[in-house]
Amino acid sequence: MDTAGSTGLFDTQPNPTTLVPLVTGGLALVLVLSGSPWRLARNVVTIVHEAGHALVAVLVGRRLNGIRLHSDTSGVTVSRGKPTGPGMVLTSLAGYPAPAVLGLGFAALLSAHLITAMLIVAALLLLGVLVMVRNAYGVLSVVLTAGGLALVALVAGPQVQAWFVYLITWFLLLGGVRPVVELQTKRRMGLARDSDADQLARLTGMPGILWVLIIAVIALVCLVAGGAWLLEPALRP
Repeated sequence: MDTAGSTGLFDTQPNPTTLVPLVTGGLALVLVLSGSPWRLARNVVTIVHEAGHALVAVLVGRRLNGIRLHSDTSGVTVSRGKPTGPGMVLTSLAGYPAPAVLGLGFAALLSAHLITAMLIVAALLLLGVLVMVRNAYGVLSVVLTAGGLALVALVAGPQVQAWFVYLITWFLLLGGVRPVVELQTKRRMGLARDSDADQLARLTGMPGILWVLIIAVIALVCLVAGGAWLLEPALRP
């Protein structure tokens, strides 16, 4: 990586070396495909998943009651409003695509070399989620995640920041795909009768498998587009 740094929050940082996107992408893939490490890291995916539900609920005019995050990496977001209609459909749909969509947004910031800005934005988003969390485990999860991001943003040097943010972004992009596979696996086994896809099926009359496919397409499109942005420094002649 170039040695010249930036002094302002929204100043651009130097391009990373070609190793950064390649190695962090590989590490994120190993993490997503792992067993116990994935179950621990999946808490981050759950936070983003529930935040997606919450954000869209607010945007469509529903009243947000709160978010609960559980130690088994499940979560629930409760909102009040009309139980049917486009607003409820969008709210139900927002959870599973949220990690990949956020990863795509982070990849866009990294493409613009706004590394420190990305870390601060991520920490602020987590603190926004914290306001709506309604259980102790959820508070602890969000505080620890936000604290880690803030620590890297304020203390780490540009090289460490680059490795860290590329790893996070790859993890969100790749980690947005595995839960969709897990969702359909549970549905096929009859263990997810109240899943987001099944709620969408009841709301719209469209088969749940079709909603799983729609969610999968969104996640894969984000992965391909975000991955292209992240790999651009490595593919540059």
